[in-house]
Amino acid sequence: MDLQPYTPGALPRYLAGREAEMRRVRRLLAPTAAYGEMAGPPTVFHAVRGLGKTSLLRHAQREAEAQGFVTAWVACTKGTPYLGDLDAAIRDGIARTDLGEPEGKWANRKRTLGAELGLPGLKLTAQLEAEQPAVDEESGTSAAVQRYLHEAATRIRDAGGAGLVVFIDEWHAGRENDTGILLNAVQALGGRPEENPLAVVGAGLPSVVGTLTKAATFAERSSWVPLQTLDPDPSRELLLEPAAELGVSWDLAAVDIVAAQAGGNPYFLQLIAANAWEAADPERGDTITEAHVEAGLVGVRTQVVEMYEARWQAASPAERKFIVAMAETGEPVVARGDVATAMGVPSENLSVPRDRLIDKGIIEEAGRGQLRFTLPGFGDYVAEQADQGRDLRAAAFPRTPRRGPGPAIGGTDPQHPTTRSSQRPPELGR
Repeated sequence: MDLQPYTPGALPRYLAGREAEMRRVRRLLAPTAAYGEMAGPPTVFHAVRGLGKTSLLRHAQREAEAQGFVTAWVACTKGTPYLGDLDAAIRDGIARTDLGEPEGKWANRKRTLGAELGLPGLKLTAQLEAEQPAVDEESGTSAAVQRYLHEAATRIRDAGGAGLVVFIDEWHAGRENDTGILLNAVQALGGRPEENPLAVVGAGLPSVVGTLTKAATFAERSSWVPLQTLDPDPSRELLLEPAAELGVSWDLAAVDIVAAQAGGNPYFLQLIAANAWEAADPERGDTITEAHVEAGLVGVRTQVVEMYEARWQAASPAERKFIVAMAETGEPVVARGDVATAMGVPSENLSVPRDRLIDKGIIEEAGRGQLRFTLPGFGDYVAEQADQGRDLRAAAFPRTPRRGPGPAIGGTDPQHPTTRSSQRPPELGR
């Protein structure tokens, strides 16, 4: 069968395990749809990479459009202004509807507002270079964005739409100037909720909480919603439902292997399932078995190792010391004190590398004083590479001898009993 129902790295055909988050978005939009009232402060989903933030936002966007909302989608890029993109996205959102042009001066007003939003965008660059405040009240930039959002949302409502929903993905990467201006505009519009049928929904890495509150302190009043890994039942659902639509079933033992390997990570579930599907090459009526999963996992390893390598390369020398110390414990959850002991430094000295690794999405907090890697199997990979003589530990701890073999992933050295054969698929989770 040529069709592939699994989409690692792309939007899933079936969204599993996010019903609670979707209910939250529906409750957010309900007053706007019913009464034309502003939905309140932004709702922001945050999680490490691979847990489906973008997929959740896109699913919410489709539902909002089905309810009659005009939606505008912006994906932030580090260091790049995005207010101009928001302007274009709102225009595109209106163009995709059948609302038509409202009566009055909407067309002329759109051009005027676009100019107001665009010209301050040029000023934003100058302000940032001059290290001026994020929102320059004298320039009227925040006021211009406020007027623009008010005009767009109310005109949409007057034309028969439910209102305007702004979706901002990768918000942690948004330029601080733009974020401060937008948040100030939204805050001002919230003073008259009955006049502004508008909602703002965002997503980002865990660092987005600090990024937004730095840009505007009142952003701390936003609704912060952490995304967790999927429980076993939705993990199985993510595998079974797309295949069932094509008349293909899964052996339940094979499903359990995939779920265990992925550790509830939606990206890994999609990746392992896609490779198992390729190995099986099923036709309608066929079943995907444990053998297909095992064969598919061999192909998964190459892609996963590239991800591990990218994370290692993204870390500074100080951060690599932290990573190796965590990895060599062999534990899925590591106490901060144990990392400090392994590194031979006081625990308080770890704050900077720990925070930077969290910002980069390499590690995350797992409770008070507890840490874990965000990518399944990454700790095993780092420990294995050190076991096999690769210069990971030497680069991180040039004067400290290695403490001995740790957990490994798919290694080739027969002298290490903890190292798996290169012919065996990797264990992605502990």
